[in-house]
Amino acid sequence: MANIKYQPVRLSLGYKTIYGIASFGLSIIAGIYGALLPIFYQDYLGLAARWIAVASIIYAVWNAINDPLFGYITDNTRSRWGRRIPYMRFTAPFLALTFILVWFAPSEASQPAIFWWMLATMILYDTAYTIIGLVYSALLPEISESDTERNDLQISAALFGLTGTLFGFIIPDLFRPKTGGHLDFIPLQMAMIGVGIVAALMIIATSLKVKERPEFTRVDKPLGIKEALKYTISSKSFLILVAANFMSILMSSLIMGAIFYLADYVVNMNTIVLLAFLFIPLIIGVPSTKLFTKRFGVVGAQQIMLLIAAVGLLAVMVIPTAWIPFSLALAGFGLAGPQTLTNVLFAQVADEDEVRSGVRREGAFFGINALLTKPAQSAALALSPFILELTNFVTREQNGGQIFTAQPETAVFGIKVIAGLVPGTAMALAAIILIWYPLRGSYLEQIQIKILKMHAKKHEQLETRQSQTES
Repeated sequence: MANIKYQPVRLSLGYKTIYGIASFGLSIIAGIYGALLPIFYQDYLGLAARWIAVASIIYAVWNAINDPLFGYITDNTRSRWGRRIPYMRFTAPFLALTFILVWFAPSEASQPAIFWWMLATMILYDTAYTIIGLVYSALLPEISESDTERNDLQISAALFGLTGTLFGFIIPDLFRPKTGGHLDFIPLQMAMIGVGIVAALMIIATSLKVKERPEFTRVDKPLGIKEALKYTISSKSFLILVAANFMSILMSSLIMGAIFYLADYVVNMNTIVLLAFLFIPLIIGVPSTKLFTKRFGVVGAQQIMLLIAAVGLLAVMVIPTAWIPFSLALAGFGLAGPQTLTNVLFAQVADEDEVRSGVRREGAFFGINALLTKPAQSAALALSPFILELTNFVTREQNGGQIFTAQPETAVFGIKVIAGLVPGTAMALAAIILIWYPLRGSYLEQIQIKILKMHAKKHEQLETRQSQTES
């Protein structure tokens, strides 16, 4: 009987599928936000790079506060609905609303007015997205103790997420204005309303089906904020993983913001076709991570995939223009690693921490991770406009609302730097950093055995308390 209790939780295919649905809602919103925001405010509305940089800095400061704050709050929430699901379910409508508002900036207003609209909506949107994204990620480690089951859950989330991200590129490409003028923004705005509503409904649907493990809410005693912070920042495994993840976030933010520029001004290709070169190998790569993890372990598989992505991205700088889509295809396959395996590695970190602290607190790790890595998003948002300005990129606003395809060679080079050199270097550095990640081999096996014993004991304590309550 004891052996049965020490077995990791196994999940059905249907459960794993339902878990992934919320990822579609989050990813379609994040995909549109990341891909369209720079070109919408700089190229379409003509907001100067200095205003975008200021908004990015303020945005980064708020990110530095809200992520660890919400991580700590959710870890320490005790309610009859759980500590994750209520935040996920009831924040979804606010995520939809704030996302929609991002695209209703007054296009004929002054630069300061557009800046303030951009800043306010970015902060409101990110607050709602942070809450839902954090609790959704934090559900993964506690659902099962098995790296295999966690990988399967993340594969489901990644496949749904990639589909959402793909729609996140396709939808704005279909509805984004091709010329200047206020009325041209109406189709895009209507599309954003539809996206926001659908995304919220999908997030709510997952929250109604996925269940939390009650022993972590009813048995674990919350740590004080000082003690929780001490355990978090003293974890070598966590700090190394965060450093590598910073590079991955920087890469993905730059790539998402550069796709439209790459399609419009470098390869002169329909955006959807170029996305196919990136996303089809990425979708193939997601389930392929299971083969790599069986052979090399989770962290080894992550390193291999990162290096594959690095080669594909760096090649953008040196190969002929006609070959760039194929280079992106190689990068896409490699990007399946960060897309799928990063949260599994964070689950290992949470396991190690539970052995040390006695408390399950994924929210703290995902919150501090966001504190340290979300500045990469702001850095990417600020870096791209400055590189484009430095390389004499001609915006649509400067060209009377019309796309200026005959960009100078310096601008084409700048776009390649944003889409290839910087993110490719970041991927290579991430793979190198993970050399020092300690959760592998016999040490990882010891942690996994201890975790199963701890969870069996906590489950017994929960059953005892329930029996005493009933009697």
